[in-house]
Amino acid sequence: MKAQAIIFEKPGSLVVDHTELNNPGSDDLVVKSLWSGISTGTERLLWTGEMPPFPGMGYPLVPGYETVGEVVEATGANKHRIGERVFVPGCSAYKEVHGLFGGSASHLVVDAQKAVHVDEAMGAQALLSALAATAHHAIAVNQNHLPQLIVGNGVLGRLIARITLALGGEAPVIWETNPIRRDNSEGFRVIDPSQDEGSQYQSVIDVSGSSNILDSLIKHLTPRGEITLAGFYSKRVDFAFPSAFMKEAVIRIAAEWKPEDLEAINRLTGEGGLSFENLITHHAAPSDAAAAYETAFSDPECLKMVFNWEEKQ
Repeated sequence: MKAQAIIFEKPGSLVVDHTELNNPGSDDLVVKSLWSGISTGTERLLWTGEMPPFPGMGYPLVPGYETVGEVVEATGANKHRIGERVFVPGCSAYKEVHGLFGGSASHLVVDAQKAVHVDEAMGAQALLSALAATAHHAIAVNQNHLPQLIVGNGVLGRLIARITLALGGEAPVIWETNPIRRDNSEGFRVIDPSQDEGSQYQSVIDVSGSSNILDSLIKHLTPRGEITLAGFYSKRVDFAFPSAFMKEAVIRIAAEWKPEDLEAINRLTGEGGLSFENLITHHAAPSDAAAAYETAFSDPECLKMVFNWEEKQ
């Protein structure tokens, strides 16, 4: 079985080509991809070659961990799932290339338990499920306080803000250094950090990915305030100890989302408390992948780039 896939041959170089998939096992589904998204965090690091080593990491590789598609093949106890619309958080079933993430391909072979049913009415927006689950996990890591300050107004930051409201919290303040991203049309206060001198926050979530952000955030903490690092930091993260000591600052790290985070997101969207509207801004055909990655990584007006796998050319 072969699939058309976006393949990073090495940092800064990609091809769109066919690659062979492993034969599906009795517990696997074959999924025909409809849409997949570009992550401007982890995929940027894979593209630039700055991604720290992970088990299974290597080039050539298929990127992507946000795919929505239709089940086209299943056997045994899963046969009833044929025709089902599902979200797939990546695929590792490639014979010729690495699939550390592996979702950017026309067909995927995936363990049936990892393919999550989604409402067809959501369309391409359903691929934001993983990012929303990541946002929920960042909030859930600090069980004591909902965030009062979010650093970064990209898709992840906006989802954290929306989920905070959906969970009954007050609208958080959002810091954003790029003026093009300081869009407050959703009703949040989105400001440059320089405009927030003197403010103090009990709970802060950083999604900027900036390795030198902590000193600035600690300055704005209340005593015993908490910072959650929810971005991905390719460089060493450190801070000056005295100011953190005086504040008795708590620093947390939010890692990968868990199944319970995705369940919470499905519940919030199902109840109407959470919307993914206006977060997908750009679409591209897989054949235009090189230009799509350039736009996703360099254009601040691009919040989320999505590949339409049914659009071959």
